[in-house]
Amino acid sequence: MNEVIYYERESGGSPVVEFLVELPEKHRSKALRQIDLLQEFGRDLREPFAKHIEGKEFRGLWELRIKFASDISRIFYFAPIGDKFVLLHGFVKKTDKTPVSELETAKRRMTEYKRRIENEQ
Repeated sequence: MNEVIYYERESGGSPVVEFLVELPEKHRSKALRQIDLLQEFGRDLREPFAKHIEGKEFRGLWELRIKFASDISRIFYFAPIGDKFVLLHGFVKKTDKTPVSELETAKRRMTEYKRRIENEQ
C-alpha cells in the first residue's frame, strides 16, 4: 500500500488538514475518498481523479481533482520517492484556470519539504 503524508509547516499544523476541516461535510467526504484512492492506486491514479501539473516550473507536482455537486477543489501533492505521496496544499477552485498563486504555494511547500528531508539525512 502507498503511504500518504500530510505536509506540516515547521511551525506546526498541516495546511491540507486545515483545508479539509473547512470543507462542508459531504465535500470533505469526497476529498477523503480521493485521498484513499491515491493511497490505494498511487502512481497509477489518473484522470479524472489525478493529473500531472504541466510546465517545467512545476515539475513533480500533481493534483487530486475533487468535484462535489457544483463545487470543485484541488489538493496538490508530489511523490518524493517510491510509494510515498506528500499532500501539500488544498483550495476550492473558483475559476476554470488554476491560479498561479495556488501552484506557487504548493511548489514552495514541496521545496521546503525536500530541504527538510535532505537536512535529516
